[in-house]
Amino acid sequence: MDIFSDPANWLALGTLLLLEIVLGIDNVVFISILAGKLPVDQRKRARILGLSLALITRILLLFTITWIMRLTTPLFAVLGRGVSGRDLILIAGGLFLIAKSTHEMHVRVEGEAQHRETRGAVSFASVIAQILILDVVFSLDSVITAVGMVDELAIMVSAVVLAVLFMLAFSGLVSDFVERHPTVKMLALAFLLLIGVVLVADGVGQHISKGYIYFAMAFSLAVEVLNLRARARRVAPVEVHQPGP
Repeated sequence: MDIFSDPANWLALGTLLLLEIVLGIDNVVFISILAGKLPVDQRKRARILGLSLALITRILLLFTITWIMRLTTPLFAVLGRGVSGRDLILIAGGLFLIAKSTHEMHVRVEGEAQHRETRGAVSFASVIAQILILDVVFSLDSVITAVGMVDELAIMVSAVVLAVLFMLAFSGLVSDFVERHPTVKMLALAFLLLIGVVLVADGVGQHISKGYIYFAMAFSLAVEVLNLRARARRVAPVEVHQPGP
């Protein structure tokens, strides 16, 4: 614990914690959307279990840093470009996210009848399995960020644990908000689709700056917040003042 007596390490912890929370928002949104397909009494348990699995996955990956670093070593070449294990994981995870987001969008555009039919076929185990698959992809991105920023394993683990605890505390609010506002859910699915494209692009060697992605997401979210406020004002009851005698 002596490392935490150095102010520089506290700064590193704070910076990494902020980045881990930002990277974890995608995970929370995805878990919230998947959990929303379950009966109401199972949703909270699915969110907690999903985020707990994310925490365990990230800590296990942090303790296998040597293996993580080896993932960047090319395994084979395609069109003169080396393809590493990390690339394969990012491509597979990105394609899964694109397929899942597209399917969820299709279900909502087609209407409630198909949505209810789809929901009835979903089991708790299948939702957790899908969450676990994406946990691996999101955790890999999170751990690589941590390894690139900080040298001390204790700081990395502390940031990851605090970030997941933060997400656990607010996952219910995020889930309820997404469920109450269908347009926000569609926007969240569009974000996940965008992230899937970014993961695939990164996996094939076309790096897209995360700054552009987060700016686009923040701008879209700000517009949606304005739309929500405008809709709330339109449906708000208007007080009618009766003239006095």
